[in-house]
Amino acid sequence: MIFSIEGTLQLKALSYIVVEANGVGYRVRVGTETLKNLPAQGEKAKIFTSLYQRENDIELYGFLNIAEMEFFEVLNNISGIGPKSALGILNVAPLDTLKRAIAGGQIEYLTKVSGIGKKTAQRVIIELKEKLGASGGGEEFGEDEDVMRALQALGYSLKEARDAIHALPKDIQGAEKRIKEALKIVGRGS
Repeated sequence: MIFSIEGTLQLKALSYIVVEANGVGYRVRVGTETLKNLPAQGEKAKIFTSLYQRENDIELYGFLNIAEMEFFEVLNNISGIGPKSALGILNVAPLDTLKRAIAGGQIEYLTKVSGIGKKTAQRVIIELKEKLGASGGGEEFGEDEDVMRALQALGYSLKEARDAIHALPKDIQGAEKRIKEALKIVGRGS
């Protein structure tokens, strides 16, 4: 199995990158957050990978850290969740927020992913809830949900709201303070 690839970032496309290492170009599927945080084309990059094989296709999925890669693999092993859905789930919110949402039984974030309905989201929660621990963290998730709703009510897109939540400093607590900071963040992007 290919655990990681380190080399020159040759190409950044919408859903994948190409990393050249020792004369071999590896095509690696990545999520939007990973893509956004990679260095520019032509620069050195290290990406952690998960290999997915089906009958007539082999694909590498890439992540900036081991925690995201491991969570992707856990999601990918749940019945009804394939690698594209697992990557979609990781694109919805920061990893810690997702874990707290699942531990708290919140299905709203999961059902935002294309191809994941209520039943599949409930299956994910049932299978992962015990592993993630059902206590704690639900408060911040609720605050992030409030931020998401407030930004969308003000006319910002789901992507703009999600990006603002990703950029919020961890030390800002309370829904009102998080919304104010998120508004500053989306205001800078305009």
